[in-house]
Amino acid sequence: MPGMDTSTLSHDADAAPAEKPSVASGESTSRNLALVPIREIGSRYRPQILWHLLQLEPADRYLRFGYNATDEQIRHYVEGLDFERDQFFGIFNRKLELIAMAHLAHPRDTTEPGYTEFGASVSQHARGRGYGTLLFERAALHTINRGVDTLYIQSLSENAAMLHIAQKAGAQIERAGAESEAYLRLPEANFRTRLDQFLADHVGHVDYWLKSEASTLRDVLTSNRSDDAPAKADERN
Repeated sequence: MPGMDTSTLSHDADAAPAEKPSVASGESTSRNLALVPIREIGSRYRPQILWHLLQLEPADRYLRFGYNATDEQIRHYVEGLDFERDQFFGIFNRKLELIAMAHLAHPRDTTEPGYTEFGASVSQHARGRGYGTLLFERAALHTINRGVDTLYIQSLSENAAMLHIAQKAGAQIERAGAESEAYLRLPEANFRTRLDQFLADHVGHVDYWLKSEASTLRDVLTSNRSDDAPAKADERN
């Protein structure tokens, strides 16, 4: 589709069996999203996004961007991300490293029909945990509450994991040689979907805050141990 960023999910990003995301049928997703906190991230996370994408293996970069992206091309891509127009969601480990992320890209041309494009990536060591499906659920929930009725996915036809997630969600998939497009029609927003998004946002915020506090505490303890070591050495001498 014109004016949209092309993004796909790495081929093993979600190796675990995926059930149909309940947001696609208007059911509650708060329980699933609470299991793995997902945080909406803004422009101040640009360095973490760059770090995450640069860690992708060559084959994963190819599936993520649709071409063999170099480090310089990835830097250019990250520099051009529009955090005012689009939404970004991330999963962080206890070290506050971004290990999985999703990009919801909205049309640059506001006269285009209502749709949003979904793209995601998961770090190699974090595969097989269902992160791809959870990111898809979170993105679909946000899209529903934004009043958009179609979630669009453009993917290489060989990207089996991405197409599997879309198909399980009930998306209509059109294949044209090396590329495939998926269209998922979404229900209208209601109290349940708005509550689910509120809870997901809250869980993501609290989880990141707790990890940040724990990381700060670890740094303080490590610094104190480092300061104590020379003093103890002097006492022995």
